[in-house]
Amino acid sequence: MRPEAETAYRFLTEKPAQYGQMLGYPDLRDDLHGEWIRKIVLGHDDMTLQAHRGSYKTTCDCIALAILMMLRGEKNIIFMRKTDKDIEEVVNNVQRIIVHPVTQELYRALTGRELALLKATNSEITTSSYSAPKGSSQLLGIGTKGSLTGKHAEFILTDDIVNLEDRKSHAERERTKLIYQELQNIRNRGGRIVNTGTPWHKEDAFTLMPSPLRYDCYESHLIAPETLEKIRRSMAPSLFAANYELRHIALENALFTTPPTFTDDPTLLRDGVAHIDAAYGGEDYTAFTCGKRIGDKLYLYGKMWQNHVDVHLDYVIEECKRLMCGPIWVESNADKGFLATEIRKKGFKAVDYPEKENKQIKISTYLRKWWEDIVWLEGTDREYLNQILDYTEDAEHDDAPDSAAVVCRYWDKRTKQNYKSAFEV
Repeated sequence: MRPEAETAYRFLTEKPAQYGQMLGYPDLRDDLHGEWIRKIVLGHDDMTLQAHRGSYKTTCDCIALAILMMLRGEKNIIFMRKTDKDIEEVVNNVQRIIVHPVTQELYRALTGRELALLKATNSEITTSSYSAPKGSSQLLGIGTKGSLTGKHAEFILTDDIVNLEDRKSHAERERTKLIYQELQNIRNRGGRIVNTGTPWHKEDAFTLMPSPLRYDCYESHLIAPETLEKIRRSMAPSLFAANYELRHIALENALFTTPPTFTDDPTLLRDGVAHIDAAYGGEDYTAFTCGKRIGDKLYLYGKMWQNHVDVHLDYVIEECKRLMCGPIWVESNADKGFLATEIRKKGFKAVDYPEKENKQIKISTYLRKWWEDIVWLEGTDREYLNQILDYTEDAEHDDAPDSAAVVCRYWDKRTKQNYKSAFEV
């Protein structure tokens, strides 16, 4: 390989995000987007990449397609999105990348030749790099309603073939699954399928794809916390969860549909109370909640762990001291007051009480009543809040909403009864 060709090849395969920046995408990062592009271009096995909305995953797809067309001229490629209009957007963007002066210069360094567009429509591209037998386009874009009959490809890239329609419609989910299964039949032997997108439903087509590489809005660090909070407030929790956290919240029978609000002022919880919903092993969670009522607002703070309560008891006590919340209330039904005794041995006040109210009724009555008037202290565990947002009567886990509901019940009744009877319903 000529020195200039080796330099160009290494640049495209080792620094694809920098290539993207030169194309006019200044926000691409090599540690994130460069890694995605390298996996798409250089990988050998089927792959699934899930990334949040606004993460530039489709931009990375376009750059990866252009690099593949430059470096792997023997491959024909099928690119699939949900609709033909979605296809036009990507195919036209790949065309712009192909004719860009930076791409032209790199291809001349690679081959000593010009990279010409021999065919360019809203759904097809063939360039002068293409060396496969005539008859098929180098890049063919197909919507999920397009015909796959007679199609074959060495490389198939799907992007957002699962969308909001799959969340709302069982029929659409099943249709998308059938299409994805058909893709297995049209790839050539030894070919590869790469999928990028966002999950929308627990039974969508991603269940048929390889285990995904996942990059949610917290892991990517692409969105500033204050911007993310504005986005969270602008949409329903189920949509935010799907688009930005890459997880599913049940729409059916959901009790908590308003996104949570936050404060960074811990003094608002001073002189509040604390509660532990304790786990003693198995798959249950230990949930810990502090709370204080000020007027018509409740200020809450929550933590949650999936292991034995003893592991976290010292931390819970230190958090209560930091927030000046106490005593710690614990149910006595299961352990006959053992946990309360352990807390007292550690020098902190604890009160055990017999829980007499049905858990589902407690959550749907008190936590739901106060939900829109709760302000959460920053630092509350995301998993704790997610368990509340995911809660339905049939939820597998309910430790966080149960603990939060107990604190809500306390402050709801506090003005009517003495503090102990507020727990002893």
